[in-house]
Amino acid sequence: MAITEEKTVEEKNLSFVEQLVEQDLAEGKNAGRIQTRFPPEPNGYLHIGHAKAICMDFGVAEKYNGVCNLRFDDTNPTKENNEYVENILNDISWLGFKWGNIYYASDYFEKLWDFAVWMIKNGHAYIDEQTAEQIAEQKGTPTTPGVASPYRDRPVEENLKLFNKMNTPEAVEGSMVLRAKLDMANPNMHFRDPIIYRIIHTPHHRTGTKWHAYPMYDFAHGQSDYFEGVTHSICTLEFVPHRPLYDKFIDYLKEMRGETENLHDFRPRQIEFNRLNLTYTMMSKRKLLALVEEKFVSGWDDPRMPTLSGMRRRGYSPESVRKFIDSIGYTKFDALNDMALLEAAVREDLNKRALRVSAVLNPVKLVITNYPEGQTEEMEAINNPENEADGTHTITFSRNLWIERDDFMEDAPKKFFRMTPGKEVRLKNAYIVKCTGCTKDAEGNIVEIQAEYDPISKSGLEGANRKVKGTLHWVSADHCHKAQVRVYDRLFCVENPSADERDFRELLNPESLKTIENCYVENFAADCKPGQYLQFQRIGYFMADLDSTAENLVFNKTVGLKDAWAKQKK
Repeated sequence: MAITEEKTVEEKNLSFVEQLVEQDLAEGKNAGRIQTRFPPEPNGYLHIGHAKAICMDFGVAEKYNGVCNLRFDDTNPTKENNEYVENILNDISWLGFKWGNIYYASDYFEKLWDFAVWMIKNGHAYIDEQTAEQIAEQKGTPTTPGVASPYRDRPVEENLKLFNKMNTPEAVEGSMVLRAKLDMANPNMHFRDPIIYRIIHTPHHRTGTKWHAYPMYDFAHGQSDYFEGVTHSICTLEFVPHRPLYDKFIDYLKEMRGETENLHDFRPRQIEFNRLNLTYTMMSKRKLLALVEEKFVSGWDDPRMPTLSGMRRRGYSPESVRKFIDSIGYTKFDALNDMALLEAAVREDLNKRALRVSAVLNPVKLVITNYPEGQTEEMEAINNPENEADGTHTITFSRNLWIERDDFMEDAPKKFFRMTPGKEVRLKNAYIVKCTGCTKDAEGNIVEIQAEYDPISKSGLEGANRKVKGTLHWVSADHCHKAQVRVYDRLFCVENPSADERDFRELLNPESLKTIENCYVENFAADCKPGQYLQFQRIGYFMADLDSTAENLVFNKTVGLKDAWAKQKK
């Protein structure tokens, strides 16, 4: 009984995709072999939605001792280039996955062409010279059958001649297409003589000008899976209606190869799961590209973008992204996930790995009037209380310090436990100080705060045991670096911009980026590079930006210590 219960618990922890994979393994399908693939089109940078597919494709292969290959779906040269290829490779590696082999759909252009020729010769495909608008109009609706093209029954030899003409420099783009001859009355619209080849004269990033006719995704995808020996083609829910067409083309391919005896053996099994959608963002690569090209953002890796490169630049860890994806799971139903869930996963992960440093974003001068002029001390600061192995570093203490302006109130309410005249606070890793007053300018703005320190209250000494309610961070005014800090908010100001009928440009949040100048960071933080996770104590998590230099420090705010967005919405 205990074994049965244990098995039931284990099954409950499996995603439905994993359950189907285990079912295939138990039935001995594909000789017990597991092979998946991640097939991105190199027409943009990967985003968090792709990360979900990556985690599934590579995760299933890892879990069941299989292999996951990377295949670039490069069948549309007008949108694809090598920059996107390189970035995709970087993003997958950053997430912590390793591919078995790298393939391209363009590897199979010869095989796909030969397959198309076979389909023409066997009466399964024809050249249509109608316009795209005419073809679309004749498709009908899901409840009314389509109308056959006037070219549907043209002779095989004529089709072959025109198909060869499509692949010449003289062919005019849009003048003709190759369509599969299937069923114009099928309730599945994808079966109504789908286009499988079209003319494109843009040079291909790998094959140059060798080809002028290119296969459509639905024609290339399943065949590429079959050529590579993929056992499980895992994709998102929008491909559910494409699945019968996927199987039909593979049936034809197996027939061409004479594999009709066991038509359903050793074919990829397509499994669909829900896409990842996040509040206050969108995953359309077309619209993300528009944001980049129209300069609404600084690039694909702008830290406000949902791209993996943007998240990496902002300071997200790959572990936090994977943990978030694991937490929302895989289902058969599309849902809108709250951005706060992703940020919570980032916050939880960075708490374990970020180095604690001191930074002041809205500075005001604090002078310790009874501390000797010119004297300094090196105070020990713990790098990460969550990980003793991270060690310590030193921060310089002096008479003149910077503290946060919000940490001082001249006339404070009773429960204000920060700095106010006559009250004591501890300066973190240093001394207890008592505020003695402040200096204002002609307009009444506070320009300096004065305090006295207790020499026997140094952190780590016996006198330091005296308790005070407030602890403030600080940096030495003479031992720090000026920095710029970039603070990010939601890219869009509506919760679900993808569902909004307005132009997506109108929905952009004008407050999505705020730049704070004249911040100060301790010397240790100034030496940190992009890729190092930091916690500015009492403020949030940060990372040095790619724009940062020794002369001009720039830090990105990754996420706050708490969810401030929830408070803003109330």
